[in-house]
Order: sequence, then C-alpha cells, then structure tokens
Amino acid sequence: MELFENGSKGDKRLCASFDIVSVSGKVTEEASTMNKTLKSEIDTELKDLNNSGGCSEKSGLLNNQKGQTHRPLTLLRVIRGVLCLVVLFTTAFTTLVFLTPVSFVILRLFSIHYSREATSFLFDHWLAIWPLLFEKINKTKVVFAGDSVPPRERILLISNHRTEVDWMYMWDLALRKDRLGYIKYILKSSVRNVPIFGWGFYILEFILIERKWELDKPVIESMLATFKDPRDPLWLVLFPEGTDFTEQKCMQSQQFAEKHGLPILNNVLLPRTKGFTACMDSLQGSLDAVYDVTIGYKYRYPLFMDNVFGVDPAEVHLHIRRVPIDEIPPGEDGGAAWLNEAFRCKDELLSTFSKEGCFPDSGIEGELPTFKCFFNLAVMVIATGFFFAIIIISSVWLKIFLVLSCVYFASATYFNCRPTPILGYLKGWMSRGSTLISSDQQAL
Repeated sequence: MELFENGSKGDKRLCASFDIVSVSGKVTEEASTMNKTLKSEIDTELKDLNNSGGCSEKSGLLNNQKGQTHRPLTLLRVIRGVLCLVVLFTTAFTTLVFLTPVSFVILRLFSIHYSREATSFLFDHWLAIWPLLFEKINKTKVVFAGDSVPPRERILLISNHRTEVDWMYMWDLALRKDRLGYIKYILKSSVRNVPIFGWGFYILEFILIERKWELDKPVIESMLATFKDPRDPLWLVLFPEGTDFTEQKCMQSQQFAEKHGLPILNNVLLPRTKGFTACMDSLQGSLDAVYDVTIGYKYRYPLFMDNVFGVDPAEVHLHIRRVPIDEIPPGEDGGAAWLNEAFRCKDELLSTFSKEGCFPDSGIEGELPTFKCFFNLAVMVIATGFFFAIIIISSVWLKIFLVLSCVYFASATYFNCRPTPILGYLKGWMSRGSTLISSDQQAL
C-alpha cells in the first residue's frame, strides 16, 4: 500500500495502489478486477477535488489544527500558563472594580469623550500584557508585511478569521501604533459570558452581535452612531466571514459561491457584506482609511490555550493593505463588490504564504521594546497587589462598594446598557419642554 497526501484539499488522503501478483508471477483475475475498481474510485475522487479547487492549500510550512504542536507541553509551560492566567484575571478584576467605576460610570455622566479617554488609558496598560505574553514570554515571532500604518488615523480594519485568537493579534499592531486602548471589535455576543473579561469587552464598547442581521442591524447602527466624534480615536475591527475557517465551512462557502456566480475561495470564506457596508455608511465622513489585514500562521493554527501555554504558534504573519476611504465605492452594491474582490485577493495572498512561508514586503514593523513591556507588567502586578491588600484591610464600606461594582458591571453587561450624560439628558428634556410650550402657544 502506498500512502500520499493530497495537498490541494488540505487533508491527508490515503490512496492505495494494489499490485497483487500470484506466486507464478501472473496477476489473478480477482485481484486485477479489485485493482481496477479501486484505482477508478481514487481517480474519480481526485478529479472532483481538483475541479472544486479544494480548501485551504497546504505545504510543509503549514499544518492543520490536528497537527503536532510547535513546542511540547511541559510541566513548566503548564505552570507558567496558569500563572499568566492568574495575572491576567487579577489585573483585569482590580482595574474593573476599582478604577472603571470612575472612568466609565462617573465621568460618562458628564462627557462620553473624556470617559473614553480615561477608560482607554487604563485598558491600554492592561491590554499590553497580551502582546508581552505572545512575543516576549511565549517567543512567538510576529511579522508585519505590506503597507506601513500611519499613526493616529480613524480606521475600519477588516481581516480573515482563521481561528479563535485572530483578534488578539490585532493588539500587537495596535500597541505599536499607540492605539491599544482605542481598538474595538465586532464579535459574537457569547463573549460577554466570559468571566471578568466579558465586563471588559462591555466597558471597551465592543459591538456584540447575534449573527442574525435583523437583530444585529439596529445594534450596529446605534453603537456606530456614538463613534462619529472625530476627537475619539477609533480602530474598529470587523471579521466579514462571520465565523472562523474550517474545511466544512469552506466547502459550504464554495458551493454557495458556485451557485451565485461568486469567486471560488480556498483559504477564506465568502465575506458577509452587510456588516461592512453598514459600518461604511454609519461612519461616513469620519474614517480616514480601511486596513485590509490578512493573517497567516506557522506552523499550526493556534487555539486560546495554545497561546496560554506557549506551545503555538511559532510565527504569526500579518499583511496590511491600506485603502484610502475614497477608493471604496459608496453604497451597498459598490461596497459589497469591493469586499468580495478584497477577499479574492486575500485568498491568493494566503496561497502565496502557504507556498513561501511569508507575505511580500515583510518586516515593516520592529520588535516591541522589552524593558517597556516588562515595566508595564510590573506596574500592573504591583498595583493589583496593592488593591488586594486594601480589600483585606479595608472597612466594610469599601467591601460594599466592590460588591456593588461587581453587581453593576454584571447586570450592565448582561443588559448592554451604558450611562447617559446628564447634560445631554437635560438638553433633550429642555428641548422637549420648549417644543411643548411652543405647541401650546400656537394652539392658543
């Protein structure tokens, strides 16, 4: 039996070629018939795979999620990973319950802009722990390619969605551009159920959707309406595929594309265009550019716990294409056509990455400064220890405050409600009052 791998499909296919020879050197009639039947079935299957293009081109550089991890999971890595999770949870908890009641609740009653500035400052330091974990502790190499990213732009960032941790590597780019606290995602609503972190997603104003357009449209439009202030820095991240990539989803996407005359994609899914066009329409006039980001992994597509324990990935490659906002056609049809073409190019780019192991024009960003990253971590850990010491020795009133803070953020996250500025409320109330008085005078 001869074993070989069908690279165009991305799976390991076992194909048998029987050469059954009798003792006298002649092939028996039964063996010959079996040989021809099996070869015929194999040729038919391979022909179908070649005609369909297969899903997710593969070379020796890239393995699927069932492949071997890049680094072995040792006891030391388990202990280190658990310690990292403890640090991430405790620092998040203290930042949320001690500091954000002031920055997110009290300040927001007077100014959304200054509330966002203060909240972004706090979370800029907490989120910086994640790139430190990826690049400095886990030793994952993060390589940027394509166009240089100008600082201080308001952007919509679109990306392919290969695995559940794609969105975390956007933090590595945002940290280098001093925009870490201003990054916002459009994600599935189930992330709000993640303990502690779900509160953070709510406070950072991530847009959480159900992936049902009739339910998501009003949520997206109402949230984007609050992001139009040009004084507020904005990095809004959207994954137009709507879900992470799998072989089964790829085949379903290809069948849909063939039926509707759309490009047949092998490395990405067909994008869902309504969310993209809704973002473009809602933020019209307030964006500087769209960043088209393509993510590739070596050698294995990582899961969340792979990142925690540092076993994968070995390298993360991000290709960035900056598109000025005036180069994207307006309207729903024009935006949809542009997005489909962008994902066709993204598919070709990933095919090149699969073969060569890198994107063109790599090396546009430098490494993170080691001292600055670890100094930030030390400050966060010391501050967390200080806050926990206060909890232990504090009076009952502070403990009541912490309980109320937890209850507030749990309920506010669940119901997705945010404080409204008092001045805005008073202005609206006075405006309605003057309108009623005016109407009464006209009636008289």
